[in-house]
Amino acid sequence: MRDTRESRLLLVLLIAIAFALITVDIRGGQESPVDGARRAAATVFGPVENGVAAAVDPVGNAIGAVRDSGERHTRIAALEKENAELKAKLGSDDRNRSRLRELDTLLKTAGAGQYGIKGAQVIAIGSAQGFSWTITIDVGARDGIQRDMTVLNGAGLVGRVTTVGPSTSTVLLANDPDFTVGTRMEKTDELGFATGQGDRPLLVQLLNGKAKVKPGDRLVTFGSQGDKPFVPGVPVGEVLRVDPSGGGLTRNVYVRPYVGFSKLDIVGVVVQAPRSNPRDAVLPPKPEPAPTVTVTVTPKPPANAANEGGNQAGQDQQGQNQNQAGQNQQPNQNQAGQNQQPNQNLNQNQDAGQNAGQDQQAQQDEGDTTP
Repeated sequence: MRDTRESRLLLVLLIAIAFALITVDIRGGQESPVDGARRAAATVFGPVENGVAAAVDPVGNAIGAVRDSGERHTRIAALEKENAELKAKLGSDDRNRSRLRELDTLLKTAGAGQYGIKGAQVIAIGSAQGFSWTITIDVGARDGIQRDMTVLNGAGLVGRVTTVGPSTSTVLLANDPDFTVGTRMEKTDELGFATGQGDRPLLVQLLNGKAKVKPGDRLVTFGSQGDKPFVPGVPVGEVLRVDPSGGGLTRNVYVRPYVGFSKLDIVGVVVQAPRSNPRDAVLPPKPEPAPTVTVTVTPKPPANAANEGGNQAGQDQQGQNQNQAGQNQQPNQNQAGQNQQPNQNLNQNQDAGQNAGQDQQAQQDEGDTTP
C-alpha cells in the first residue's frame, strides 16, 4: 500500500472511530451499545483464536525453554553444590562423633590409672628420621612435651615420644621392631620384655622359663625408673600363643596388642605419672562367658508302641484287680474256717457226754444183776 494522503486520512479516521467506540463502551457500562457486537465477534473469532493458540503454544514453550535453560542449569548447579556441602557436613559430624568417643575412652583410661595426660591428634604417619612405625602428633615443646614420655589411647599402650619439635612430636609405635618395653603379667606378676614385630603379634620374653601362662592372660607395662619412658599399669595386650617350655631360662609368648596401630587418631601423652602403681586397675573388664543352653528332647513313641503300652496297662490293671479279689476272698475263707471250728468242738463234747452216760447206765445195770 502506498503512503498517500488518502491512506493517511483513512488511518486517522479509523483511529478516531476506535477511540469513539471505546469512549461509548466505557460510558455505557453493562448496557454498552457495542456489547452485542462484542459477543458476535467473540462467537466468530473465539474458535479461530483457540486454534491459533494450540498451534503457536508449543513453539512458544520451546522458545521459553531455550531462554530459561541457562537459569535452570544455574539452579541445578547450585542444588548440586548444596547437596555436596550437606554430605560433607554429615561426614564431618560422623567423624566428630567418632573422635568424641575416642576422647571419652581416653579420659576414662587416664582416670583409671591416675595419669596426667595431654591430648593430641595424629597428623602424619612415618617420619623423616627413618623409623618404620612412627606417627606425628600436633603437640610439642610448647605444650610441655618431652622426649621419652609414654603415649597411650583409650585401648592401651601406643608408644613413646622420640623427637620433640616446637609444635609437633614424633612417636615410636609399640609394634616397631626397635621398640622394647618391660611387662608384667596380670595376677601372677611374671616379668618380661615385649618387642614389636610390625604387623605381627608382639613377642614377649618371660624371664621365668617355667612360668605358667596360657592364652587369654593379659599384660601391662611394668614401668621405668623415674616413669620414663614408661609409666606402670598401661595395658599392653593379651596372650595369643605360648611356645613350649624347653627348659631354658626364658620363655616366649606372643601377644595381641590392644591398640590398632593402623587406625590411630586421638592419643594422649602422659605428662604426669601416677602417685602409686595402678597395677591391673586399668585393664578392661573381662567379658563374661555366654551361658550354655541345654535343650533336652524327649522322643515321641510311635503309634504301635502307644497301643501296646495301652494294652499292657490294661493287662496290668486286670491282674491287679484279680490279685485284689483273691486277697479279699482269703480273709473270708479264714473267717469261715474259724467260725466252723467251734461248732466241731461242740459236737465232739456232746458225743463224749453221751458215751459217758451210756457207760454209767451199763455199770448200774451190772450192779442190779449181781446176787
